[in-house]
Amino acid sequence: MNTTNRVPLVPAARLTGKTIVLGVTGSIAAYKAASLARRLMTEGATVRVVMTHTAQRFVAPLTFEALTGHPVFTDLFESETGEVGVGGASAGPPPTKNVMPHLALADGADLIVIAPASAHCVAKLAHGLADDLLTTLVLAAECPVVVVPAMDGGMWTHPAVRANVRTLRQRGVTVLEPEVGPLASGRVGKGRFPEEDPILAAICGALCTKDFRGRRILITAGPTQEPLDPVRFLSNRSSGKMGWALSEAARDRGADVVLVAGPTSLAPVPNVTYVPVVTSEEMRKEVVTRFPGTDVLIMAAAVADFQPARQARGKVPKGRDVRMLALEPTKDILKELASRRAGQVVVGFAAETGDLVARARGKLLDKALDLIVANDVTEPGAGFGTDTNRATLLDRAGRCDALPLMSKHELAHRILDAVLTLP
Repeated sequence: MNTTNRVPLVPAARLTGKTIVLGVTGSIAAYKAASLARRLMTEGATVRVVMTHTAQRFVAPLTFEALTGHPVFTDLFESETGEVGVGGASAGPPPTKNVMPHLALADGADLIVIAPASAHCVAKLAHGLADDLLTTLVLAAECPVVVVPAMDGGMWTHPAVRANVRTLRQRGVTVLEPEVGPLASGRVGKGRFPEEDPILAAICGALCTKDFRGRRILITAGPTQEPLDPVRFLSNRSSGKMGWALSEAARDRGADVVLVAGPTSLAPVPNVTYVPVVTSEEMRKEVVTRFPGTDVLIMAAAVADFQPARQARGKVPKGRDVRMLALEPTKDILKELASRRAGQVVVGFAAETGDLVARARGKLLDKALDLIVANDVTEPGAGFGTDTNRATLLDRAGRCDALPLMSKHELAHRILDAVLTLP
């Protein structure tokens, strides 16, 4: 399978309604925090930025003000209007806003992410120091905290840094692993600021209720390709986006996720076991092997219903008179696994073009599923390749919930909610 030129999936507005406080410390990677701030806003978050004094040596506060549309906080005694409170030197009447911004920021934050976090910052957090706005804010906050270290040389592997990281993780702070690569000093080692996708995954995971913790979820996604000859194949329009959204949602809610996917252009989901396949038979073998150790199976893949009865060993010449293509049905993976279940929850999908509920209920009963997700692929915004979907959820107890048009990420959570409430 060709895995080149993969592009990341950016589900619509995963952080809508969330207020994220972005702490920026003194690291050469501080400039990358500007891109992260924009990405958080793209995901729907309101972003408030706190910068340490050393961070301002690398990036000006004006950069983040322009990106977020909000003032940047840099001083422990600074108001939101930029006036300095107790201990400051500004003239004029006292500020009308709270002169202790760490309290207001702590009260309003759904999550604090410190990116980049220098070794010095990690040490202060581990030891509970509160000598500036950012460290005082962390002590005052009751929301989740995500720390994204970035440092040079052998600092990450230094025993003092490793001990500080262990202390933070033991307290429930999410501390990401830096990446390996060229560093500012010219060395190559572990200390680079991570890519944005793993940071987003950590943020979404920290914000989610872990109601699937300890459960193993097997998800299939994308199309399959059934070869006619070494060049041509039969396939369909599935993009894999629904399966990707399900994998991200399940991971964020604490599940151990395996994603078995046909050929797509999407980048592998961070912190999810990714198993690429091409044909329906390859997908069947992987899913059958992994099913016994699974608690929930969600078959979101658009597995080909037919395959060529015979595959040509060489490319069929264009000039050959081929007017009839002999096909044979592929094996029904979902029905096979539902028949051999041992307590697992089995969820299927039905992509239809009419008589949606009737056809979906027929598949639900015929395949003995617990839940089926049905959608009419001819409806605007609900077909293959879109970032949205309009689906109807039907379960074995007779429930039929017609959902409005929503992002596939939101639909993924609605499907997982339905799994938890199955009778």
